Amino acid sequence: MARRFRQNLGLIVGASAGALALVLLLSPGREVWHARGPLTSGHADLDCEGCHRPAPGSLRQQLQANARHLLGLRASAADFGLQPAGNGECLACHDFPGERHPVFRFNEPRFQEARDVLHPEHCVSCHLEHKGMPVTLPDIGYCRHCHEETRLKRDPLDVSHAALIDAGEWDTCLGCHDYHGNHRMTVASQLGEAIPPARILEYFRGGASPYPAEKKFEARREPLR
Repeated sequence: MARRFRQNLGLIVGASAGALALVLLLSPGREVWHARGPLTSGHADLDCEGCHRPAPGSLRQQLQANARHLLGLRASAADFGLQPAGNGECLACHDFPGERHPVFRFNEPRFQEARDVLHPEHCVSCHLEHKGMPVTLPDIGYCRHCHEETRLKRDPLDVSHAALIDAGEWDTCLGCHDYHGNHRMTVASQLGEAIPPARILEYFRGGASPYPAEKKFEARREPLR
């Protein structure tokens, strides 16, 4: 009898402690406690609500919805606390005129291959937050998925773009070209003047940016609506 009482008491205490911990973690203002990882340096001064909208329903409703999902009584899980950030949240701050690679363009049929491999139609495919890195792609040669047919009648580079493409030198592209087109920079006329691939990859991994500091447009800080 005493043993069963101790077992029941242990279950009650454990369940109560777990429920209390869950409520504390998911309570408003404590989202940073369960963030998936560090923010990039450019977002270090933002709070969670700067990028995430509140999830629908109360905490109790969110817990109930996910319990039903685990029991097979609901088709999909519910978001806890905050919703994942998507294109709308990113573009609230980072949409600017002259964008060279706007995400909406990649929904065109001709970019099917790129969508299959990279999903460039989603901002987070290249800029997944909570990794502590500005760019989370595994390499810098992704231009090959769209630009294999690039040929210039008046090539400004001492080594032609056609020759670089034929040689598979895709890691040289970002040495001359800012992907989004927002840095004020002079395109190199000689390949030796280009930013080395190693510096660009270092930047991707959280190092200092090798691109000019002056930008055409600064990111806005628009409140989410």
